[in-house]
Amino acid sequence: MRTNIYEIIKKTLGSRTPIWIQDVNPDSVHAAVLIPLFSENGEHKILFTKRSAQVKTHKGQISFPGGVVEERDQGPLETALREAHEEIGLLKEDVEILGQADDATTVVSNFIVHPFVGVIPYPYDFTISSEEVDRIIKIPLRVFLENDPKYRRTSAEFEGVTYPGSAFKYKGDVIWGATARILMNLVGILEGKLDLHGEVE
Repeated sequence: MRTNIYEIIKKTLGSRTPIWIQDVNPDSVHAAVLIPLFSENGEHKILFTKRSAQVKTHKGQISFPGGVVEERDQGPLETALREAHEEIGLLKEDVEILGQADDATTVVSNFIVHPFVGVIPYPYDFTISSEEVDRIIKIPLRVFLENDPKYRRTSAEFEGVTYPGSAFKYKGDVIWGATARILMNLVGILEGKLDLHGEVE
């Protein structure tokens, strides 16, 4: 019987202290995201959102549910759960938090992003906020864990501009920037610990 991968992820994240980034400059803004994991037809996947054209920053980019830490929030974790509810209708009581990955920064918008990994039920009755989210995207976890040139990129093209750095491409959707860096960090933390062989679409 295969060990539950979520138990492995929780144990792995819990055995280390995540790297917190201090304010990079006076304009730094703290934000938090949820990395939602779920299982569909026996395959483990990650849920992403494609940001709408109406949001203030990172318009049209693929990201995790999340947003800016507000004064009313008790901390970044509460921010990630609140934003997930506002953006896709995910109730916080339906999320099992497995742990926290290392912080990441955004180059232009000066965000310091605190990422949290959680498991969500699936299928789920998502309610998408059209002002913030264009659509939900589901990508197999193995896409990020396997060093497959079919998915891995060393740059990304967005709106006619090529951006160097780690990126992933899956069925036409390109993940780059801070989201890709968060994924690479998580991949590094979990390297060699998960067995997803046999999972197919």
